[in-house]
Amino acid sequence: MKSSFLEFIWIWDKIQNLNLPKHHRKMAVFLTDLYQNRKNGLLMAFRNSGKSTIVGLFGAWLLTQDPNLRLLILSADHNLAKKMVHHMRQIIERHPLTVDLKPKNSDEWASDRFTVRRPQKLRDPSVLAAGLMANTTGCRADIIICDDVEIPKTCDTAGKRTLLRQKLGELDYILTPQGFMLFIGTPHTADTLYKTDVGGYLENWATLKIPILDKGGQSAWPERFSLEKIEKLRIRSGPNKFLSQMMLKPVLLMESRLDINRLKFYDGDLVYRESNGRAILTLNGIRLKSVSCWWDPAFGSPNGDKSVVACVFFDEAGNAYLHRLLYLCVPSQAEATAYQCAAVRELVQNCFIPSVHLETNGIGKFLPALLRQEFAKTHTSCAVLEETSRQNKVARIVSAFDAPLMNGSLWVHESVKSTPFLDEMRDFQTHTNTHDDGLDAVAGCLLAEPVHIHRPWTSFTKQNLEWRF
Repeated sequence: MKSSFLEFIWIWDKIQNLNLPKHHRKMAVFLTDLYQNRKNGLLMAFRNSGKSTIVGLFGAWLLTQDPNLRLLILSADHNLAKKMVHHMRQIIERHPLTVDLKPKNSDEWASDRFTVRRPQKLRDPSVLAAGLMANTTGCRADIIICDDVEIPKTCDTAGKRTLLRQKLGELDYILTPQGFMLFIGTPHTADTLYKTDVGGYLENWATLKIPILDKGGQSAWPERFSLEKIEKLRIRSGPNKFLSQMMLKPVLLMESRLDINRLKFYDGDLVYRESNGRAILTLNGIRLKSVSCWWDPAFGSPNGDKSVVACVFFDEAGNAYLHRLLYLCVPSQAEATAYQCAAVRELVQNCFIPSVHLETNGIGKFLPALLRQEFAKTHTSCAVLEETSRQNKVARIVSAFDAPLMNGSLWVHESVKSTPFLDEMRDFQTHTNTHDDGLDAVAGCLLAEPVHIHRPWTSFTKQNLEWRF
């Protein structure tokens, strides 16, 4: 039994005890038009708008219209595409209008590909999941759905954006002559793939954009996102992320130069005590919840990269406190590693830090073992967590500082004023090579999952500042 796509969604929502929101109706009308007129299309909607759910239903509905169709689901990685295929498969198993599509042979019902009952004997499955870098040579598809192919790891450098376009260019050789393509996603770079104007990668494609706020400032989904919730989300995520992921506007990183005037400064030191066998750490009377410590090592030569270790505490209200920032200038290169490990150990002891994130790019490859030796030699119980940074440094710094600077939750200890940190903020530019070693270390702290400090320590001696979990 055939139905319109809107009816198909309505039936599914009734089964799931859900209502059909207005923006889902818009998506249904848009996608139906693409299928009926075989037009390439771009669907952009705010995060958590349910667009992937609607597209999954769309794929299942297409097979009710023509069981011989072949769909290729392409995502930035295979697991993401597989998730969409799994969703389509579940719909076909449960929707009243698709029960006749499920094959009798379980071999045709895999997690990343499946074939429905169809009149024609075709080589390709009905639905196939593939990652962006997969070898799809020889595949044929009547409909290609590109679901979130643009994400930070595929577009944060010019080289990656070029490679992304090259890989997508191969889809023309997979798509059948009467087929069409659908892109769904949100922009992650100013040079976004999702441009449909003259000269854009998707020039003249049919487009539906649904930002979280319409032109009148009203919520696109008021039942789930009230204006109060949207404002909290804007503050929590920061202007860049909110504009790109919720308002669907490509953002220039250059517009996010770090604003030093948004920093808040404080003085004072940590106060440690124990109550009922639990550790309590306060700062100016405020109880601290967690801490992150990040070491971005280097040889520390005068003209080279700086070796920087940062320590950031967090309270229950979500404020971040940059309490210590050390630029490790070493006496000589021969003494570099011993001197730096000793300095990090001293910071760990003075600030009651239970773990250190150590970036292992460059010289950091051999430092974890040396730092652990330093901790063992001084009976300091502190974990060393090895980190490898793969994200573009500028993008990482911007994403880390964007939200806390916007909502005024980043506090900086007065001692940091004597370091190059504030100058790095003033001089930070996204298109030039400026000194940013301190910014990078603090960004590591802000982005790392903080370690909670309320766990009980079995022993603590103020004389040697030793503690153990």
